[in-house]
Amino acid sequence: MANFKKQGRCLKGGVCSIASILLTIFLVLSVAGCATFRNVSELYPPIMDQNELKRPYVKIAVLECSSERIGNIEGVTPQDYDWAHNALRERAYRLGADAVVLPEVRVERDTFLFFPSSKIRAKGIAIKFH
Repeated sequence: MANFKKQGRCLKGGVCSIASILLTIFLVLSVAGCATFRNVSELYPPIMDQNELKRPYVKIAVLECSSERIGNIEGVTPQDYDWAHNALRERAYRLGADAVVLPEVRVERDTFLFFPSSKIRAKGIAIKFH
């Protein structure tokens, strides 16, 4: 059998590979530690009340979104309402709107045979300030 020597700068026992792995992990963690995550409330336009509108604006679109849940209809939670508001805000953001006004969230409950369901519908108006 031929005795092959490793080419490169590594020492015996693979010390180089362990050091390079540790250095890579350190660099990745240090870069990831500097990353900032923006909250949904910072990223998407706010939902505003009619009383808060002080500047002139133009209506861009009527926004609608819905979600259906099959199963326990008693399971409609405040998080479901948060989802509806955030879905309106996300769609307004995609249109370039500055805010959403007149939001309304409705929950419709129904039962088909033995399968209860609840449908959450949200509606609002996307606006752009002048």
